[in-house]
Amino acid sequence: MIDQELILLGLLRQSPTHGYEIKVKVREILSLFAGVQLKSIYYPLRILEKKGLLTKRTVKKGKRPPRLVYCLTPKGKERFELLLSRNLLDFKRPQFTLDLSLYFLSFMKPALARRRLEKRLEILDKISSGIKEMLNSKEVKNSLPLLRIMEHNLCLLQAESKFLRLLLKKI
Repeated sequence: MIDQELILLGLLRQSPTHGYEIKVKVREILSLFAGVQLKSIYYPLRILEKKGLLTKRTVKKGKRPPRLVYCLTPKGKERFELLLSRNLLDFKRPQFTLDLSLYFLSFMKPALARRRLEKRLEILDKISSGIKEMLNSKEVKNSLPLLRIMEHNLCLLQAESKFLRLLLKKI
């Protein structure tokens, strides 16, 4: 719940918004790099409201039906800043599916292992190329947070690619 809480409070720190818009941002942006899927947005928002971290108010725009807009409280802002600080110093080991395969790699015929690793390297190179293209897009260039995330992900992909090239020379 801590990651979910950080995301929801962070999005509300950007600006007050309604639940559906939060769900769209989580699905379209944050799930790409945060690995977070929210089945229901309203239940966690209700919990945060009960904790006094946010409030909601009804807003009507034009002929649209009224919507609930969520706003961060001072207590919510304080909690967000605490979670953000803790998260920056959290060193959970990232899980790479490759690690499990490397452990059992000796049970695979070397020729097959080589082909699979070469295919993985090919996929990593395609993903890296896609990220490099995104880095040149106007949307990413105009968003410092997205730029930082894309650069970080590109570094991780490049490190794994370098490792795979060295491993392939040993097989």
